[in-house]
Amino acid sequence: MQDLNLGLVAGEDIAAFWHRVAGTCADWLAAQGVPLRDAVLLLPFAQQIAPARRAFLARGGWQPRITTSHSLASALGPTALAAPDQLTGDAAIDAFTADRLLAGQSWIEPLKRSSPRDYRVALARLVETAQALARAAAQVPPERRAAFMDEARQRLAAGDAGPGVLERALTQVALAWVASDDRRPATDTVFTLSPGAWIWLRVGGPDPFAQAILAQATGIPTLCLDADLDLDRVTPTARVEEAVAPDFETLAAQAATAVIQHLNAGRRPVALLAQDRVAIRRVRALLARQGVPVHDETGWTLATTPAAAAVMALLRAALAGGAVDDWLAWMKSALGTGWDVQALEARCRRFGWRQAAQLDVATLPPAVGAVWQRARRQLEPLSGGSRSLAGWLIALGQALSGLGSLVDVAGGEALLEALWISRNPWAGSAHEAALAQTRLRPDEFLAWVDETLEAAQFEPAEEAGAAEVVITPLARAMLRPFGAIVLPGADAATLGPVNPQAGLLSDADAAALGLPSLAERREAEALGFAQLLRAPVLTLLRCEFAGAEPLPPSPLLQRLTCALTPWVDERQPRSAEPQSRGRAEADAGGRLPAAFSASAIDALRNCPYQFFSRSLLGLREADELELEPDKRDYGTWLHAVLKRFHEARGDDDATALGAAAAAELAFLDETDFLPFTAAFERLKPLYLDWLAEIEASGQRFAAGEVDREARPFAAPLDGLLLKGRLDRIDDSPAGTWLLDYKTGDLKGLKDKLAVPLEDTQLATYALLSGATDDLKAAYLVLDDGKGVTVLPHEKVSETALALRDGLQSDLEAIRGGALLPALGEGRVCDFCEARGLCRKDDWSAA
Repeated sequence: MQDLNLGLVAGEDIAAFWHRVAGTCADWLAAQGVPLRDAVLLLPFAQQIAPARRAFLARGGWQPRITTSHSLASALGPTALAAPDQLTGDAAIDAFTADRLLAGQSWIEPLKRSSPRDYRVALARLVETAQALARAAAQVPPERRAAFMDEARQRLAAGDAGPGVLERALTQVALAWVASDDRRPATDTVFTLSPGAWIWLRVGGPDPFAQAILAQATGIPTLCLDADLDLDRVTPTARVEEAVAPDFETLAAQAATAVIQHLNAGRRPVALLAQDRVAIRRVRALLARQGVPVHDETGWTLATTPAAAAVMALLRAALAGGAVDDWLAWMKSALGTGWDVQALEARCRRFGWRQAAQLDVATLPPAVGAVWQRARRQLEPLSGGSRSLAGWLIALGQALSGLGSLVDVAGGEALLEALWISRNPWAGSAHEAALAQTRLRPDEFLAWVDETLEAAQFEPAEEAGAAEVVITPLARAMLRPFGAIVLPGADAATLGPVNPQAGLLSDADAAALGLPSLAERREAEALGFAQLLRAPVLTLLRCEFAGAEPLPPSPLLQRLTCALTPWVDERQPRSAEPQSRGRAEADAGGRLPAAFSASAIDALRNCPYQFFSRSLLGLREADELELEPDKRDYGTWLHAVLKRFHEARGDDDATALGAAAAAELAFLDETDFLPFTAAFERLKPLYLDWLAEIEASGQRFAAGEVDREARPFAAPLDGLLLKGRLDRIDDSPAGTWLLDYKTGDLKGLKDKLAVPLEDTQLATYALLSGATDDLKAAYLVLDDGKGVTVLPHEKVSETALALRDGLQSDLEAIRGGALLPALGEGRVCDFCEARGLCRKDDWSAA
């Protein structure tokens, strides 16, 4: 094989380089007496074929066959379809086959029983190893393959003891799996091909398959055009720019700005190298805001698409325990188009329902119940226990039918293909046996779908118009006619480090079997980086810190023999002068809410701006359904327990109270609620002792959780409605008692009642009850440690009337156009959800 070096020529752009390649090939073939049309030119990547063809087209006449080694093998004939238990190349299917191969093996059973998660990891590594060995075997000439397998067996022979025994045993299974496959790979046809000449363009390091092809070509002229550059010696003619960003967001903004500056300078197209996929996704979003057409050659994980998010939410709702958040997530996803779930969500948040089992259609409003019934019917095909994988996929297809078209959702078509959700597309293949023989529990099917979507790639449709920016990996950017190249992530953590070998093969074993070693892959990245120096302009961007840790530049940057030019951000700087803000004031425009509650009155007295946001704008901070139960949840539950107890009270109070608690606990997760049920067990005898004491004095429970309305205001506010729910009403010889249950701070309640006019809650309840002279009100503090304490509100009716008169004055002023200022004082601000609306943090610092 003859070698010719194609080094870097000063002032030569990529188009000129390809013209030089075409001329060199034509001259060499003429010297060999071989017509151009009879030769095959092998390139590393398919993206290089177009510029190569343009160069030969400019010369006129015939062209050689320009292709890549693997594209040539595929074009000459595909590999036969896999039979059952043969490698398919599909990681998910091969994992099931590997599980069957290991079934009954005594040396793997302990791991399978003790740690299912580690066993799944072992299966994945077994599959990776088998697929790597199959690739290595395919690039060996057919007549040498048997010897290759014998050498592999000898090298990978398992030891009897010591570390790595399990890994060696799994490697032996992988090797036997590959050796048992009697199919001829597509690459075999390439070894029998006899063109007039072979030409291989070496760039980015060695290509074992291309080298094997040329080494096998006995009696055929062969030429290696070596275009690799030595990073430690090459002197680029391009301008190499560098910028260091203090943080990730600045890095993304700089990368997007650099791309746009190159486009504005007429450098088209611009290559955006996907070295850091997280940064690239952010940069792409910034470019989309500017309307820059982008073509992404790398795609992204299918699991991150809207279609995958919708399907996973649906499956979690059906198979992962029935959390309400999961149900709401898929009902609000792209698959639930047209579903009105706001009322259902509001009701779940209001009552703290976290599990789907807590929702009873009979207790829901008709419209809400209809939505919930439809949702449950949609997922009925997925109910039940374990079934075959084929059965699960058919059930998933049935559940998806009748919903929004998944094909119209981004990533939907790719998802359907990845999960084989159609009319039995696996029929007649190795997939059919694997899908039929593999039985999975619901949680295992959910995990399988998640892993399959994580492993699959999604490439979005080409954007309208010619792509001005091409997102591509570093290796695929080699020898392509880009006007400029932008590389975000030129730091030591992103550019240069290479991950260890996948699977079970050691680095030495991989190298011995013809797979790229760690050193070869590290050198291939350096050679690929060196090719970027052929571009007119190369912009290197990196972060200065990774969190709080300093982040040095990539070692590849340190090997450059040229000086780096500072990258200049041409954007106009913004003024960093702080702008002081005055205290926020809201103009209600004379509007008042149609109804008031105790909490609205409390908000008005705490901070008028808080009242504006809550009662006039109707803003609320949505509760999280998946939070662990807290003291508030305990209070809500305790209210329901005591209401149920008093309404269904029998002869045995202890039994009745326990039964009421058990009935209300049926709607909750007993494990999460265990600390509060333990507290209730301590409270139960204390409450019953207190109840017996007051009943001995003649006080009796009359009603619980009572909704009341009143119109206590005078004209012109006599139309305003006051609404509220009273926890408990008791009758006694001394009059009526209004009791409000509390499980919170005893001292705080005492301090509030020490200044009666500061307490609005009991006063509001008194207004709702007529504020008569014989009315009494108190907080009933239920403390599981100290017992039951009654904190009465002295002269509650008098306080209620004073509250009414004060509200009359305040509300008339608001109706007359008075502004509602943000007070910004006291503990109210610490927990106020309107703090971001009034911008208290801005104006308080001014």
